[in-house]
This record gives sequence, structure tokens and C-alpha cells, in this order.
Amino acid sequence: MNKVFRVIFGLVLFLLFSSFVAHKFYVGMFQIEFVAQKKEVQVTTRLFIDDLNKALEKKYHKKTFISDRNESKEDEAFLKNYISEKFKIKINKEFKTYYFLSKEVENNVLICYFKIKDISKINSLEVENAIFTELYPEQQNIIQFNNNGSKSSLLLTDETTKGMLK
Repeated sequence: MNKVFRVIFGLVLFLLFSSFVAHKFYVGMFQIEFVAQKKEVQVTTRLFIDDLNKALEKKYHKKTFISDRNESKEDEAFLKNYISEKFKIKINKEFKTYYFLSKEVENNVLICYFKIKDISKINSLEVENAIFTELYPEQQNIIQFNNNGSKSSLLLTDETTKGMLK
């Protein structure tokens, strides 16, 4: 019950404060949905833009401008590489490659869309997520999974960066 409360509380805080420019809590939202008719897994990420630019600058030692008019192709490549290194999905005990589809900005949050193709059934789903944990030990990454109407959630932190969803 405590874990469910923490996930719901984190989600409410994220949505409530996502319109403010500065924030003092560190939360990322990740929605994973299995679409059986298309035989694919769709992934949506929601990350604070300022944290993202800070993480990319720390990793690549270069100022980045994600979601800014000065954003370069190199900045977008850094973004894709960072996410693929820090956020991994294992389906049926096998790591899967996901493909970047698009991104959009909503207030100060960057929303990215990815998909994994050729998935006919999900027996197990393991997620590894260390996004922003190198910046903030208090970072919380909330994972929500929808598998044909069966929903589950997972809260990952600096101390626990991987977990299994059923």
C-alpha cells in the first residue's frame, strides 16, 4: 500500500507542478503500453527540460539546447543516446531496441515517443531506469505499464534502478 501511495503521490506532484519553470522535486514519468493489434510496445517519456539539458551537458561536456530554438541535430542525437543508455527494456528476458518517433514540449516538460516492433506477446517486462540519478539522488522514475488492460506500476530510484512489471 505504501508503494502505491508513493507512486500516486509522485504522479500528482509531477502533474501539479509540471507547469512551473523551477522545480524542487525530481520525477520522470514513463508509460509503456503493449498494443497487441500492432504487435508493438509504445513508450512515452515525460522529463523536465532543464534537468535533461543539465544531464546532457554533464555527460557530453557541451551546452545543449533541447526544446530551444537553438537546438541542434547533435543535441537531439545526445538526447537519444542518453535515453537509450539510461532507460532499458527487457521483454521476455531479452533486451529490446526501441525506435525514436518524435518529441514535443508541454510547458517545461519534454515528451518523447518511442516504439518497439515485432512483439507478439509479453510474458515478462523488466525495466532499468537510471535517468537523472547521476544528478539527483532523490530522483524518482515512475513506470506505468498497460498490457492488454492489465495495469501495473513501478517506482525506480537511485537505490533501485531496475524492476519487473507484471
